[in-house]
Amino acid sequence: MKTREQQLYQVYIESERQYSPLTLKAYLSDIDEFVIFLTKNGGFINFKTVQILDVRVYLNDLYERKLARTTISRKISSLRMFYQFMIANQFVTDNPFDNVALRKHENHLPEFFYETEMTTLFDVAYNPEDLLWQRNAAILEFLYATGARVAEIANLMTTQLDFSQRLVLIHGKGNKDRYVPFGHFAAQALSQYLKETRPKLIAKQVPHDFVFVNHRGEPITTAGITYILNELMKRSTLTGKIHPHMLRHTFATHLLNNGADMRTVQELLGHVNLSTTQMYTHVTRENLQKNYQNFFPRAKKKL
Repeated sequence: MKTREQQLYQVYIESERQYSPLTLKAYLSDIDEFVIFLTKNGGFINFKTVQILDVRVYLNDLYERKLARTTISRKISSLRMFYQFMIANQFVTDNPFDNVALRKHENHLPEFFYETEMTTLFDVAYNPEDLLWQRNAAILEFLYATGARVAEIANLMTTQLDFSQRLVLIHGKGNKDRYVPFGHFAAQALSQYLKETRPKLIAKQVPHDFVFVNHRGEPITTAGITYILNELMKRSTLTGKIHPHMLRHTFATHLLNNGADMRTVQELLGHVNLSTTQMYTHVTRENLQKNYQNFFPRAKKKL
């Protein structure tokens, strides 16, 4: 059972902060998980009694569970924000998460597909023997063409599409909107799916405007999109794993490798800070080196 503080905090982030459903769920579950941990390890009295030692023990448990650093960072950030809310409303006087520092780690390079690998995936997706090939091809094309997050694709509405200008209005994280263009292949695949496959799937459903649907005509989930991509991967000759965010990484990587500037990629991805986009620079080093050698006047020794 949630405490009064948790209930009020939920109202606050729902109504005033207006977080997306996924963000909201993550933040609230982070608090629930912390309470459950404290309850199982000595008992949870209330949020006032939580000490820095409790936080350190919990943080150590997160590391022992080998969670991703980004996941741990989000959990700590969620709890820090919750305590800030409680301080502002005079439920507590101190924030035990204020000075929590995460362990340093090596930066992991984003996983992406090479252009030849994307061609292989597209060859598999455009398979008329699959009853839902038009939908699957449209999903793959659109993820790659826009660099959108999987949740942004799952929640995409037909009203967000502008085929005349080949633009899509994406509702991003933190209620931040951005326009992203999409090319000929994505437009063609999406148009074909919307005209031929989608009407058949939603025929028995209450009419709705979600672009991508499952085999029952219901709005597709992020898990459903992940499943589709995994099935495409299994049918291909490629090895390794796939997840929707890899296509976002691939989108950014291919843009930079083909000459796009960092600011443009930042805008298309919906990154608030340029530093977030700069993690993709590793993939352009070879290209940068090649351009440097070709165009910088004193790069080569004259023979």
